[in-house]
Amino acid sequence: MATKKVSVAVVNMAGEKVESLSLNASVFGVEENKQVMHDAVLVYQANMRQDTAKTKKRDEVSGGGKKPWRQKGTGRARAGSTRSPIWVGGGCVFGPTGVQNHKLSQNRKEHKLALKCAYSAQAKNGLIVVDEFKFDSIKTKNVVAMLKALKADKKSLIVISDLDENLIASAANIANVVVTPVTNVSVYDLMYFDNVIMDKATVKMVEEALK
Repeated sequence: MATKKVSVAVVNMAGEKVESLSLNASVFGVEENKQVMHDAVLVYQANMRQDTAKTKKRDEVSGGGKKPWRQKGTGRARAGSTRSPIWVGGGCVFGPTGVQNHKLSQNRKEHKLALKCAYSAQAKNGLIVVDEFKFDSIKTKNVVAMLKALKADKKSLIVISDLDENLIASAANIANVVVTPVTNVSVYDLMYFDNVIMDKATVKMVEEALK
């Protein structure tokens, strides 16, 4: 259930308050639902797995074409190949095949609720709204100065509505800072980063997508 009213201060890139912004309570004021948030994170992590691990089976290990010893008369157990799984250097029986699939899914309604819960959690103490991003050139020091002014000295996620190449390139070499389009934000991102920084236009896009 959403709270009645959610508002946040809007600042400029120098950290100065310029106005107050009322947020859509049905998006930024939703009560936490730990289960759907947990499920969303599990889905994200499972779908990020590359599943490239592989071991060789008996028929894939080189060698072992010759029978180690004759079938009878040696007093030893019968053996047909040195590449049997019970031999050192033999194939692996139940190892990963390289095509294993760990993909999970979450229905749209639950995922939408999980995003609302994550945005609402950030709105309480980690959301920073800037009136607009202005970067005329690629300079890392400009982004560093903005983060310092915004007091975002921890892990920060900068969410943008348009692909601002200057901002993306300027922030590329800053540790613990990631710039991502608003259409690519996950519940995992919103829970991982200490601060989420976005401009007013991006806030509107979030509200329109999740209302």
